Order: sequence, then structure tokens, then C-alpha cells
Amino acid sequence: MALSKAQKRKKIHMRIRRKFKGTPSRPRLCVYRSNKSIYAQLIDDVNGVTLCSANSNGINGTKQDQATEVGKAIGAKIKGMNIEQVVFDRAGYLYHGRVKALADGAREAGLKF
Repeated sequence: MALSKAQKRKKIHMRIRRKFKGTPSRPRLCVYRSNKSIYAQLIDDVNGVTLCSANSNGINGTKQDQATEVGKAIGAKIKGMNIEQVVFDRAGYLYHGRVKALADGAREAGLKF
């Protein structure tokens, strides 16, 4: 039986997650993209804790602009926590469109991937 689109993405995500883990000094920046919104959260996998998060709820503009603003917002929060580097987890999504816009917004805020 053929896999659905969501099952394929989950399979890719698990393959990506096997390769890296977020640590307290270099946490994982995970992205979730729905049809209406985009979410980003900073995760410390060693302690199993979400350090901070941001989403596009309440931000006006195109989806691309919303993703850029979410990237800038999460980048500002992370810089406030004195964290310079993160591991970018695209969660099985292609690095294109809104995911790329979020990453570029976080880089504008001063994060290094």
C-alpha cells in the first residue's frame, strides 16, 4: 500500500532526527508548517525541554512574510537567551518557500545554523 504525503514526511523526519540531537549549548530549532500557520520551537533533546517557541498567529501579511517574521521573533528570543548556534530541523519539509523564509528570518536575527 502506498504511503500518504503525511506518512512520507514523517518517514523523512525520522531519518533526519536520527542524525542529530539538540543539546543545551546548541539546541534544535524545529519547524512545523500547517496550511494556515507556521510554528517554530527551540528544543533541548538531552533534557527533553522546549526552551521557547513562536508562531504566526496574529501576524498579518502573506504566508511568506509571516514565516519571515516568525523567524525574526524566534531569533530574537534565542539571542536573548545567549544562544548563538542552533541545529535547524526542517521536520521533513523541503527547504523551500516558507521553511526557507523562516530560516532566513532567524539568520537575520543573528542565529547561526
